[in-house]
Amino acid sequence: MVTEERSREVRSVVDLVTGWAVERGDVNGVLVVGSWARGAARMDSDVDIVVLTDNPRYAQPGGWTGLLGGEVVRLGEWGPLREVRVRRSSGLEVELGVVPVSWADTDPVDPGTRRVVGDGHRIEYDPVRVLAALSAACAGPLHPAS
Repeated sequence: MVTEERSREVRSVVDLVTGWAVERGDVNGVLVVGSWARGAARMDSDVDIVVLTDNPRYAQPGGWTGLLGGEVVRLGEWGPLREVRVRRSSGLEVELGVVPVSWADTDPVDPGTRRVVGDGHRIEYDPVRVLAALSAACAGPLHPAS
């Protein structure tokens, strides 16, 4: 069971990242994915946030530690996704996935992207409706009928 305090902390983290994104013209979206997005989080669940941008500097750990108030505990690359994992003093881990705008392409949707989005997602910031289009495309059949 997730405590109200942890839920507020996660909401605060998501709001911080979303507020940061709104102030940047080169961020095309923020998406929460995984257990927090689908309502299945536990106390030990991390919060997974996808940041849609073609600016590679946002995949660098420096700015995130200050914004999120924690320490970087892992950097990784998963195809086009660049992971920055930050652990806050409360123990909450925030996995930021910085992806290029092409990650959200819908013609066709990349199978890896479809898995991530299909596992549960919540759009937090989508100024040009790229994520809305991706969400709609992922709601359809895996392989369009011929």
